[in-house]
Amino acid sequence: MPPGDVTIPVVRVLVTGAAGFIGSHLVDRLLADGHQVIGVDNLSTGDPDNLTPALAQAGECGAFALHQLDVTDPALGDVVREHRVEVVCHLAAQISVQRSVTDPANDARVNVLGTVNLLEAARRGGVRKVVFASSVAVYGIPAALPVVADASAAPRSPYAASKRCGEVYLEAYRALYGFDVTTLTLANVYGPRQSAAGESGVVAIFVDALLGGKPTRIFGRGDQTRDYVYVEDVVDAFRLACGDRGGGERFNIGTGVATSDRELHSLVAEITGAPDTPEYAPPRPGDLPAMVIDPAPARTGLGWSPRTPLREGIAATVAWTTGG
Repeated sequence: MPPGDVTIPVVRVLVTGAAGFIGSHLVDRLLADGHQVIGVDNLSTGDPDNLTPALAQAGECGAFALHQLDVTDPALGDVVREHRVEVVCHLAAQISVQRSVTDPANDARVNVLGTVNLLEAARRGGVRKVVFASSVAVYGIPAALPVVADASAAPRSPYAASKRCGEVYLEAYRALYGFDVTTLTLANVYGPRQSAAGESGVVAIFVDALLGGKPTRIFGRGDQTRDYVYVEDVVDAFRLACGDRGGGERFNIGTGVATSDRELHSLVAEITGAPDTPEYAPPRPGDLPAMVIDPAPARTGLGWSPRTPLREGIAATVAWTTGG
């Protein structure tokens, strides 16, 4: 059976960060597969327009319900019990490395206390499984590339520390209370709906700027490398993790292919038909010089592997941005 073609029994799934970039794609996919989906988002960074297709289903057949709620709110437990949630996909987070450096307390409030609040809601509500979105930032500066899933964590920013803390809480709750958990350590996710407003979506930033004839900026010398994975491939990993596979494990969700900032800029410029002439700026605190991860265990553990080449994914992102 090809990776990603596994059928998951229909369940009631709660998605935190449902109006966000990855969360909204996950909501769409789960609904398409016939699941009942409950979305939670405080809409501070999530875009309600991302949920337009899902909200139509809420009115038509009740397959989707949205609760405008902060992940730290104790009322999250009421939502879990009311909908008899079976599986939680936890994507709500403060995702800016730079913001975590300037305001580490808020980063910890959202990413650590929010995760604890979610786990308490899951424990009290009898949830079967929690699937957690972690980040390759937890690995810090790797000793070797590609980074394997059981590599030691060495966070170098408050954001990375908070994500690693979330992983540890998941492990503790699994040991204490017996419900299942899977951690998906995500590489640099890109694709349609990603905002160009922050620093984390460099593909969206380059696409938006180059299509609009605006200047682009590369931090450092352009030799920083990242592992770019298309959003629909990431969604497929979450979908598979909602089933019985991967219990108690963490998987790297990436491509295993390193792309430098300069290479990425050239590729986006080529696809958009724009000049390949970025400006250069000093490196930013907390940024890692290189990151690429080994996704091989996800193939055997989840039945997942990346399907979308970078050029194809960027072309799809450009087409969405231009309304094509």
